[in-house]
Amino acid sequence: MVCVTITALDFERCYRAVSTRDSRFDGQFFTAVRTTGIYCRPSCPAITPKRANVSFLPTAAAAQQAGYRACRRCLPDAAPGSPLWNTRADLAARAMRLIGDGVVERAGVPGLAATLGYSQRQLTRVLTTELGAGPLALARAHRAHTARLLIQTTAMPMSDIAFAAGFASIRQFNDTVREVFAVSPTTMRLEAQRARTGAPARPAPSGSGSLTLRLPYREPLDRAWLEWFLSAHVVPGMELWEDRAYTRNLRTPHGHATARLSFQRDHVRADLSLHDMRDLAPTVTRLRHLLDLDADPVGIDEALGVGPTAHGGSPKRPPEQAAEYLPDAGAGSPPESEALTEIDPVDVGRPSFTPGIRVPGCVDGAELLLRTMIGQQISVAAAATHTARLVEALGERVDGPIPLLFPTPEVIAERGADILTGPARRIRSITAAAEALASGELALHQGRTAADLRRDLLALDGVGPWTADYVTMRLLADPDVLLGTDLVVRRGASLLGIDLTDTARWVPWRSYLSMHLWKTALTSRATPSVVPTLATTKGSVES
Repeated sequence: MVCVTITALDFERCYRAVSTRDSRFDGQFFTAVRTTGIYCRPSCPAITPKRANVSFLPTAAAAQQAGYRACRRCLPDAAPGSPLWNTRADLAARAMRLIGDGVVERAGVPGLAATLGYSQRQLTRVLTTELGAGPLALARAHRAHTARLLIQTTAMPMSDIAFAAGFASIRQFNDTVREVFAVSPTTMRLEAQRARTGAPARPAPSGSGSLTLRLPYREPLDRAWLEWFLSAHVVPGMELWEDRAYTRNLRTPHGHATARLSFQRDHVRADLSLHDMRDLAPTVTRLRHLLDLDADPVGIDEALGVGPTAHGGSPKRPPEQAAEYLPDAGAGSPPESEALTEIDPVDVGRPSFTPGIRVPGCVDGAELLLRTMIGQQISVAAAATHTARLVEALGERVDGPIPLLFPTPEVIAERGADILTGPARRIRSITAAAEALASGELALHQGRTAADLRRDLLALDGVGPWTADYVTMRLLADPDVLLGTDLVVRRGASLLGIDLTDTARWVPWRSYLSMHLWKTALTSRATPSVVPTLATTKGSVES
């Protein structure tokens, strides 16, 4: 789908997707059935409704606004999110990113409008025109989804669930659940217990709680790439890679959370421990963003020429590699000149990409920028060592399997210079960036446009094009950032005979192209001595 406005939804394409139960389109639009009064995801296993009885809507909120209730068979609210909120950079898409992060629950519509730089009236008009519902209705749909998760996966009292999901009153919570799901909260919980063959719901204290969720994604998924990326960048004290699972602490709007992520066949298992259950929805949103789980890999792969039809036949592609076969991030590296001279181009002109690659995002914009600046021009392992020292000295201690949170910008601005080591200019740049974040001079959130964010990043001392592009790509999930100055990306392009000055044919997916080139360089076995260099060099040609 190119656009998700009500008027732009192509009825024929949507109906074909519903007729074939194409799960690729789950979350990209919703099917409203007039005769039953329900709305479904495209892959719903129910009998395909007649053409005359259906309409297609871009959001669940639009369906709810029109008086439809969610299908209890396919659970349309549990589908992966729409990839278009990332591929589009307009006001509606940026608003959806912030609504998913819980901005309306925390600051109301006035806060959402102020963050985006628009009046409330203009924002409401644009969202209603583009997405079929205003900001309050869109936020209500997110609250209903959060309420369903808590009802079905915990034993929290319903009153606690109501406020944890963001409802202003228990009555509003009850009315919304009945309206959206056509059952009472109590009935919904009983049905979920019966579906688990009578097993009781996991108990959860009212003030804090633990729960396990399934984070769905669209297949295929290059699991090896994400596992390598997460494991290679682990910072001891705040992150852990163990038993092929990634665990980390993260700051949340009302406190903090610990998340343990492990990749399963058709979902990511997320074991969450939340200091405040009101943070469930933003925590899930941030974890999905970290793993790029809302991407449309089939569409991206087709555009990049990945798959059995690439190059006019079956592509020459190495077998899927497990994460342990990617280079060791802690290995040593030979001189740069040696690495460049020992690599020979292979299979020039025939990119051998792995289907389903993802662009890792982040869970905290400030942390992303400061960690990236710490890691400039040094290896991944060295960056982890420097960051771990900072976290140990200045990080906030919390209860749980991992003891620390990444320090706040305020603390780094005040005391970072006493802990950080390395060139004096880089230390000054890091503390200055932290001060800009702490004062509000620099805003890092998903509601920003890529152009404005990149401009503000480049205005910082010590931030060049590579850092600005890398942070923009990961913070905004921008799909079209070419990391053309990255040394590892350049090596990958050289191996595959790709001219980085001529990449227009891959617009708007050049962020994914960058990841493919990065992985190509990392997994290259040109010579044993070169591979560790590719794994550890994070620098670019920026000064």
